[in-house]
Amino acid sequence: MGCAIQIENLRKSYGEHLVLKGLNLRIEEGEIFGLLGINGAGKTTAFECIEGLRKYDSGRITVNGKMGIQLQSSSLPAYIKPQEAVLLFANWNGTAADPSILAALGIHELEKKQYRELSMGQKRRLHLALALVGNPDLVFLDEPTAGLDVEGRISLHAQIRLLKEQGKTILLASHDMAEVEALCDRIAILNKGNLAFLGTVDELTASIGRRYNIKIITKAGEEDYAAENIGEAMLDLLEGYKKRNLTVLDIKIDRGTLEEHFINIAKGE
Repeated sequence: MGCAIQIENLRKSYGEHLVLKGLNLRIEEGEIFGLLGINGAGKTTAFECIEGLRKYDSGRITVNGKMGIQLQSSSLPAYIKPQEAVLLFANWNGTAADPSILAALGIHELEKKQYRELSMGQKRRLHLALALVGNPDLVFLDEPTAGLDVEGRISLHAQIRLLKEQGKTILLASHDMAEVEALCDRIAILNKGNLAFLGTVDELTASIGRRYNIKIITKAGEEDYAAENIGEAMLDLLEGYKKRNLTVLDIKIDRGTLEEHFINIAKGE
């Protein structure tokens, strides 16, 4: 793999407030890279500097390839129809939209609706379709599944994985650690403009010591367990309850430890 994005000593301030304090990152071609951080960490500013939407004070950003950007919000006209928006973006890019991508995202199903009539999930699908119109090498996704229902999230995740299979590099910003864990090859966590963590999700979770908290409820009460392999653990636990002739009334699986670890790193704790 080659280098898709190289960031060297990136610094950005707003007045006297220094937001990015010499950020260094290398993003490889063909990977899904997660850029994470709590509000105020510098994540959005870094995104906008890479995308060319915001000037930075010093440093160097090298982007190898054509970019497609899906923003959190859009200023599309309220009365424009999805197909009209696709044609508009296609004309800007001097190309034609890929029918297979439009079909996969269900854009044809929205042809009779205006933008103002679309649900949050439909808008997200349209925003992604517009980002892909020019057949970009790099795709920027800022909170792509925020506000989506479960079905919408599953559909969009499948499309993101398909983009990776096509060799595209994806830079993802998300607050959803389950989403990050499911999609990202590597992640970077920012803390007040500094790089607090860089590596794989497995490397992050390895430092936690346990990955899943399991609570099993029976008539005899509640019992708590911890496990790293949820599949094997559940099979063994349920077999144990069966041998004890205890009927399981409810099972709760908590993945909050990863969220907590991310927050602790992002806050510098």
